[in-house]
Parts: sequence; structure tokens; C-alpha cells
Amino acid sequence: MLANFLSKSKPINFIVLLALFFCVFLFDAITVYASKAFTLTIFMENLGFLLLFLLIFFFYNFVISKNSLTKDNSYAFFIFTVFLSYFIVKLFSFKVLFLLLIYMLFLRKIYSLKSSKKVLQKLFDSGFWLAILFFIEPFSAMFALLIYVATYVHHKITIHTLLTPIVGFCAPLFIYYAYCLWFNEVALFANMFVFKQFNEISFYAENNFYWIVIAILTFTVVGYFLKTPKALSVNNSFKKNWIILTFNLIISIFFLLLIPEKTGVEILFLIFPAAVVVANGLEMIKNDLIKNVVFYLLLISSVLYTVLL
Repeated sequence: MLANFLSKSKPINFIVLLALFFCVFLFDAITVYASKAFTLTIFMENLGFLLLFLLIFFFYNFVISKNSLTKDNSYAFFIFTVFLSYFIVKLFSFKVLFLLLIYMLFLRKIYSLKSSKKVLQKLFDSGFWLAILFFIEPFSAMFALLIYVATYVHHKITIHTLLTPIVGFCAPLFIYYAYCLWFNEVALFANMFVFKQFNEISFYAENNFYWIVIAILTFTVVGYFLKTPKALSVNNSFKKNWIILTFNLIISIFFLLLIPEKTGVEILFLIFPAAVVVANGLEMIKNDLIKNVVFYLLLISSVLYTVLL
């Protein structure tokens, strides 16, 4: 049964799940490039996409396992794979994949703050990665709040912990500004702070994202309420991580709702906290039948969505 298979976190689990994702990737790659003649350029492009996917999966699993965000199982990895497969067509873009990869690197620094080692370096790095995110998607600056939430939860707010992320954030911005100034292209820098259009929430309904967002949020809300009482009942490192994860989830939802130029890509920011929350909720369910129903429902929905849409 699927629940029994996913209850372990052995290498074979990840190999099978990656193989599943590869099948989805291959199917969509054929669909996307069906009208084009096969060339070396297309092959290298898809190889680049696949390598970036592997890096994203690696860092996702690294953040989960290194910081013990779930128990020793493959639930979160499976759910992340399924959620990501819903947006596979949107992911055939180096810009989008780099955005998701940088987001993972940013979260890696956020959740690693549970350790008291090299705190200021981690805060600088988190500000730095947020700045790189800002270059790709300026509205992602709102995730700066997550840095200070994690700092407050695991350590304390001081003048050093307050300013270090700002320095890390400003460093690449200053370099880019100097570059633009040197080549008389200051307008490029200024354009990052200008939002040209605002798409209403109805955008998701018009572009087949509505039911995906509703489904992800429904699973997430149920998982959150199943896990939260137990997570907050014990004063340990997981409780602190759960608080950070809660803010990660809330900020992601506001990001999704408030971002001016909605393209569907912004939903990817929600997938990390949502997958972890759903996985934790499933851990609270003792009945394997219910778990299997949920897992098979997710798997079938992923396959059907890929084939039909």
C-alpha cells in the first residue's frame, strides 16, 4: 500500500518519486515541444530544466530532513512532488525554476536559524538570497518578515540581528545599482519598484488554477488543525519550527493574493509550507485506509491533470 511505502524515508522512496516526476516531466515536455523539430538546443534546454528540478528536490528534502520539519517518512516529499506536478507546464522556464531554487535556498537559511552557530552569517545569507529573489520577483520582498520571525523565535532581536539581513539584502542591490549607473541604465533599477498592472483573484478561475489553489488550501487547513494542538503543546524545537512554518504559510497566501501581476507562478511559493503542513497532518492520522485514500487521490489527480490539461 502507498501509505506503508511512504512511511519510510529510504533512498528507494526518493528514487521512485523522482521517477514518477520524471514521467510527468517527459509527458509534458513531449506535449510542449510536439510542434517543434527535435534539435540539440531543445535537448540541452530540457536537460537544463531537469537538472534544476533535481536541485530543487534536493534542497527541499535537505530543508525538511535537516530541520526535522516532519517525522522520518516520505510524506512531504511525495506531496511536494504532486503539488509541483500541477504546475509542470509553468515550470518549463529557466526564470521560474531559478525563482523556485532561490526560494529554497532562502528557506534553507531561515529554518537553519534553529542552530546557534553562525547566526549572523545565516541572517546575512537570508537577506542576500531574498535580494536575489527580489531581482526576479520584486514583490517577494514581503518575505523579509519571515527572517525576523525566525530570529525572534529562535534567538532574540538585537541591533546586530536587526541590521544584518538588511545589509545582506542591500549588498547585491547596491552592486546592481552601480552597474546600472555605470551603463546609464538607472531606469532598469527603478523599474523593479514599479508594479504596472494588478490582476484580480479571478485570474485563477480564468486560467484553470482555481480548483488547484482551493484543493491545496483545503488539504493545508485540515492538516494544520490536525497538527497544531500537538505541535504547540510541547515546548521544543519543533514548536518553534511550526510557528515559523505558520508564518511562512500565511505570508505565502498573502503573497499569492496581493501580488500585482498574477501569472500562476506565485502559487509555487505556497507549495513548500503547504506540503509540509499536509504531511504533518497525515502523520496525525492513525488509520492507514484514510492515508491511502488521500495519497491515491493526490496521485490520481496529478496524473489526470497532467493528461487532460
